[in-house]
Amino acid sequence: HAKGARVWCVPFARNASGVDIRGNANTWWPQAEAQYARGQEPQVGAVMAWTATRKNPRGHVAVVSEIISEREIRVDHANWKRNQVTLKMSVIDVSEAGDWSAVRLESQPGSFGSTYPITGFIYPTKSTVM
Repeated sequence: HAKGARVWCVPFARNASGVDIRGNANTWWPQAEAQYARGQEPQVGAVMAWTATRKNPRGHVAVVSEIISEREIRVDHANWKRNQVTLKMSVIDVSEAGDWSAVRLESQPGSFGSTYPITGFIYPTKSTVM
């Protein structure tokens, strides 16, 4: 928990991953195009970028902390639960194509919540080829 201060996903992801992008989470994917490798495969240390939606217009970013299987990972992120850092939260790929374009998060032990659209993964390497 934060002690009197807001905790945001963007500075947390920037510090945890080394991906040095500024601005709201929904701007990270287009900003990364000229600076970092991007793709649809999770890798430890990569930033998972949520697609902005009507309910979540600023998007969200999290850092992949562990690969469990080809359709399950764990992420570390901030402010998914207001003003909290959450470590090792399970995320499952529920996309029909198995391409990580739609995920569900384990918000409570054994309970996966709503489906969220994912734009992709930003890798902490200074290259646009992936």
